[in-house]
Amino acid sequence: MPKSMTGYGRAQLLKDGRDILVEIRAVNHRYYEFSARLPRTCMYLEEKLKTLLNGKIARGKTEVSVTITRPDGKDAEVAVNRSIAEGYINALRALNSDVGLADDLTLSSLLRLPDIFTVTKAQDDEQEVWAAVSEAAEQALASFVTMREGEGERLAEDLRGKLDGLEAMLLQVESIEPSVAEHYRERLYAKLTELLADTNIDEQRILTETAVFAEKTAIDEETVRLHSHLTQFRELLVSAEPIGRKLDFLVQEMNREVNTIGSKAQDLGITKLVVDMKSEIEKIREQIQNIE
Repeated sequence: MPKSMTGYGRAQLLKDGRDILVEIRAVNHRYYEFSARLPRTCMYLEEKLKTLLNGKIARGKTEVSVTITRPDGKDAEVAVNRSIAEGYINALRALNSDVGLADDLTLSSLLRLPDIFTVTKAQDDEQEVWAAVSEAAEQALASFVTMREGEGERLAEDLRGKLDGLEAMLLQVESIEPSVAEHYRERLYAKLTELLADTNIDEQRILTETAVFAEKTAIDEETVRLHSHLTQFRELLVSAEPIGRKLDFLVQEMNREVNTIGSKAQDLGITKLVVDMKSEIEKIREQIQNIE
């Protein structure tokens, strides 16, 4: 089953006093590109998350975002620098004694003074944090993959419809092609009859010219290869492997065969069909840019 390159997955988990939110999002990209948005103190998680996603995502510009909060407020500790506080108090009281001001020293006034309180970030157990984050990441990844698969199946259905349309046009080309040489022979005969009037026309020469024309305009090799490409394309649409690059190559080959048919064809009906086929192939090419 093909997967879309675009996708989004989200999981939130409360574990070990931590509220963890993991989001995974991806957009189209030629290759697999990973990036992470993490809390400043958790940069060590980046390589672990990258390893977790490796093998699960083959193509797409992928970003993992992790948010960690402590609802219990234990993510930081506040300590009082008693010696500094006492120093401030003694200095203020000495100043009060010198200038004779009223003593209005209060606790709230001390709060405005610098360096009295020290806020220390609580040390996290990295293994404990990773255990919780990886659990949330696995859930987000499962949701992400499910979304990609659902979108991929819709893309596959659309592509199958376009392949059917392309094949129908190819069958029309094949139905017209046998009559092209005969029409050429008829036109050649009519032209020579007009030019030579009553003079006898060399039938053998006309047959020879017609045979040469038929050989130059033969497109059976191209149509056979195009049928083969369509079959391979359909087979890839049920493959479990990443298929985006293979489909891209097949589309290039399909376009090449149709261009050759167009250059060889000496029939207005085939020329019109070639234009329509090229348009349909371009729609297919645009659509497969969304497939992993």
